[in-house]
Amino acid sequence: MVMQPHSIAMKWSAYLLTAAGLVASGAAASQTTEEFAVIRTIQRFFDAMAERDVEATSEVVIPEGRFFSVREEDGKTVVRSFTNQEYMEGLADREQEVLERFWEPEVRIDGGIATVRTPYDFYMNGELHHCGIDVFDLVHDGTGWKITGGVYTHETETCPESPLGPPPIDISVE
Repeated sequence: MVMQPHSIAMKWSAYLLTAAGLVASGAAASQTTEEFAVIRTIQRFFDAMAERDVEATSEVVIPEGRFFSVREEDGKTVVRSFTNQEYMEGLADREQEVLERFWEPEVRIDGGIATVRTPYDFYMNGELHHCGIDVFDLVHDGTGWKITGGVYTHETETCPESPLGPPPIDISVE
Protein backbone atom coordinates (compact mmCIF):
# COMPACT_ATOMS: atom_id res chain seq x y z
CA MET A 1 0.00 0.00 0.00
CA VAL A 2 1.12 3.50 -0.79
CA MET A 3 -0.17 6.52 1.06
CA GLN A 4 -1.06 9.31 -1.33
CA PRO A 5 -2.32 12.14 0.85
CA HIS A 6 -2.88 14.54 -2.03
CA SER A 7 -5.11 12.64 -4.41
CA ILE A 8 -8.16 13.97 -6.19
CA ALA A 9 -10.34 12.49 -3.43
CA MET A 10 -8.37 14.44 -0.84
CA LYS A 11 -8.80 17.65 -2.81
CA TRP A 12 -12.54 17.19 -2.84
CA SER A 13 -12.46 16.32 0.85
CA ALA A 14 -10.66 19.61 1.50
CA TYR A 15 -13.25 21.50 -0.56
CA LEU A 16 -16.08 19.83 1.31
CA LEU A 17 -14.47 20.45 4.69
CA THR A 18 -13.94 24.11 3.84
CA ALA A 19 -17.53 24.42 2.64
CA ALA A 20 -18.79 22.61 5.74
CA GLY A 21 -16.78 24.98 7.90
CA LEU A 22 -18.31 27.97 6.12
CA VAL A 23 -21.83 26.59 6.50
CA ALA A 24 -21.28 25.66 10.14
CA SER A 25 -19.94 29.11 10.92
CA GLY A 26 -22.81 30.80 9.13
CA ALA A 27 -20.35 32.46 6.78
CA ALA A 28 -21.79 30.79 3.69
CA ALA A 29 -25.01 32.76 3.97
CA SER A 30 -23.14 36.04 3.85
CA GLN A 31 -20.64 35.08 1.12
CA THR A 32 -21.12 36.69 -2.27
CA THR A 33 -20.31 35.08 -5.60
CA GLU A 34 -17.14 37.18 -5.84
CA GLU A 35 -16.08 36.22 -2.31
CA PHE A 36 -16.48 32.56 -3.26
CA ALA A 37 -14.40 33.19 -6.40
CA VAL A 38 -11.64 34.72 -4.24
CA ILE A 39 -11.75 31.78 -1.81
CA ARG A 40 -11.68 29.33 -4.72
CA THR A 41 -8.50 31.02 -5.98
CA ILE A 42 -6.83 30.43 -2.61
CA GLN A 43 -7.97 26.79 -2.62
CA ARG A 44 -6.65 26.31 -6.16
CA PHE A 45 -3.30 27.72 -4.98
CA PHE A 46 -3.18 25.22 -2.09
CA ASP A 47 -4.21 22.33 -4.36
CA ALA A 48 -1.46 23.22 -6.84
CA MET A 49 1.02 23.39 -3.94
CA ALA A 50 0.05 19.88 -2.81
CA GLU A 51 0.35 18.54 -6.36
CA ARG A 52 3.58 20.45 -7.13
CA ASP A 53 1.76 21.77 -10.18
CA VAL A 54 3.62 24.77 -11.56
CA GLU A 55 1.16 25.30 -14.42
CA ALA A 56 -1.86 25.37 -12.11
CA THR A 57 0.00 27.73 -9.77
CA SER A 58 0.81 30.08 -12.65
CA GLU A 59 -2.92 30.33 -13.40
CA VAL A 60 -3.67 31.84 -9.96
CA VAL A 61 -0.62 33.99 -9.12
CA ILE A 62 1.07 37.10 -10.49
CA PRO A 63 4.75 36.05 -10.93
CA GLU A 64 6.08 39.45 -9.81
CA GLY A 65 4.15 39.26 -6.53
CA ARG A 66 5.85 38.59 -3.22
CA PHE A 67 5.16 36.70 0.00
CA PHE A 68 6.60 37.39 3.44
CA SER A 69 6.72 34.93 6.33
CA VAL A 70 7.15 36.00 9.93
CA ARG A 71 8.30 33.66 12.68
CA GLU A 72 9.99 33.75 16.05
CA GLU A 73 13.35 31.97 16.38
CA ASP A 74 15.45 32.12 19.53
CA GLY A 75 13.40 35.06 20.79
CA LYS A 76 13.92 37.08 17.62
CA THR A 77 11.53 37.90 14.81
CA VAL A 78 12.69 36.47 11.50
CA VAL A 79 11.17 37.77 8.26
CA ARG A 80 11.69 35.83 5.05
CA SER A 81 10.45 36.83 1.60
CA PHE A 82 10.23 35.31 -1.85
CA THR A 83 8.58 36.21 -5.13
CA ASN A 84 5.82 34.13 -6.62
CA GLN A 85 8.21 33.36 -9.48
CA GLU A 86 10.83 32.03 -7.03
CA TYR A 87 8.14 29.93 -5.37
CA MET A 88 7.08 28.41 -8.71
CA GLU A 89 10.70 27.69 -9.69
CA GLY A 90 11.17 25.48 -6.61
CA LEU A 91 7.71 23.93 -6.54
CA ALA A 92 8.22 20.97 -8.89
CA ASP A 93 11.46 19.94 -7.17
CA ARG A 94 10.04 19.84 -3.63
CA GLU A 95 10.35 16.33 -2.24
CA GLN A 96 7.97 16.59 0.72
CA GLU A 97 4.26 15.86 0.53
CA VAL A 98 2.43 18.95 1.79
CA LEU A 99 -1.11 19.95 2.60
CA GLU A 100 -2.20 23.43 3.61
CA ARG A 101 -5.75 23.98 4.84
CA PHE A 102 -7.64 27.10 5.83
CA TRP A 103 -10.92 27.92 7.51
CA GLU A 104 -13.11 30.88 8.42
CA PRO A 105 -11.69 33.16 5.71
CA GLU A 106 -12.38 36.87 6.08
CA VAL A 107 -12.73 38.27 2.57
CA ARG A 108 -12.67 41.97 1.71
CA ILE A 109 -13.28 43.10 -1.87
CA ASP A 110 -13.11 46.62 -3.25
CA GLY A 111 -13.55 46.69 -7.01
CA GLY A 112 -10.64 44.79 -8.56
CA ILE A 113 -8.70 44.14 -5.34
CA ALA A 114 -9.29 41.66 -2.54
CA THR A 115 -7.71 40.62 0.73
CA VAL A 116 -8.22 37.33 2.54
CA ARG A 117 -7.23 36.75 6.17
CA THR A 118 -7.56 33.20 7.45
CA PRO A 119 -6.13 30.77 9.99
CA TYR A 120 -4.31 27.83 8.42
CA ASP A 121 -2.47 24.64 9.23
CA PHE A 122 0.34 23.10 7.21
CA TYR A 123 1.13 19.39 7.08
CA MET A 124 4.39 17.97 5.77
CA ASN A 125 4.64 14.26 5.03
CA GLY A 126 1.39 13.70 6.92
CA GLU A 127 2.47 15.45 10.14
CA LEU A 128 1.46 18.88 11.40
CA HIS A 129 4.46 21.10 10.63
CA HIS A 130 3.19 24.55 11.51
CA CYS A 131 0.18 26.83 11.56
CA GLY A 132 -0.60 30.51 11.63
CA ILE A 133 -2.47 33.26 9.88
CA ASP A 134 -2.38 33.75 6.10
CA VAL A 135 -3.15 37.13 4.57
CA PHE A 136 -3.49 37.07 0.77
CA ASP A 137 -3.70 40.05 -1.58
CA LEU A 138 -5.43 39.47 -4.91
CA VAL A 139 -6.30 41.42 -8.04
CA HIS A 140 -8.91 40.73 -10.67
CA ASP A 141 -7.15 40.92 -14.04
CA GLY A 142 -10.27 40.67 -16.20
CA THR A 143 -10.03 36.87 -16.46
CA GLY A 144 -10.25 36.03 -12.77
CA TRP A 145 -8.73 36.57 -9.36
CA LYS A 146 -4.94 36.27 -9.08
CA ILE A 147 -2.79 36.20 -5.96
CA THR A 148 -0.31 39.06 -5.92
CA GLY A 149 1.28 37.94 -2.66
CA GLY A 150 0.75 38.20 1.03
CA VAL A 151 2.11 37.65 4.50
CA TYR A 152 1.82 34.75 6.89
CA THR A 153 2.85 33.82 10.40
CA HIS A 154 4.70 30.58 10.97
CA GLU A 155 3.94 29.05 14.39
CA THR A 156 5.31 25.69 15.46
CA GLU A 157 4.47 25.52 19.16
CA THR A 158 1.09 27.21 19.60
CA CYS A 159 -1.08 25.54 16.98
CA PRO A 160 -4.68 25.26 18.12
CA GLU A 161 -6.71 22.26 17.02
CA SER A 162 -8.19 22.90 13.61
CA PRO A 163 -11.99 22.99 13.37
CA LEU A 164 -11.48 20.85 10.24
CA GLY A 165 -10.14 18.00 12.37
CA PRO A 166 -7.24 15.87 11.18
CA PRO A 167 -6.59 15.79 7.45
CA PRO A 168 -8.10 12.85 5.57
CA ILE A 169 -5.71 10.14 4.47
CA ASP A 170 -6.18 8.39 1.14
CA ILE A 171 -4.68 4.92 0.99
CA SER A 172 -4.40 3.57 -2.52
CA VAL A 173 -3.13 0.24 -3.73
CA GLU A 174 -0.77 0.50 -6.67
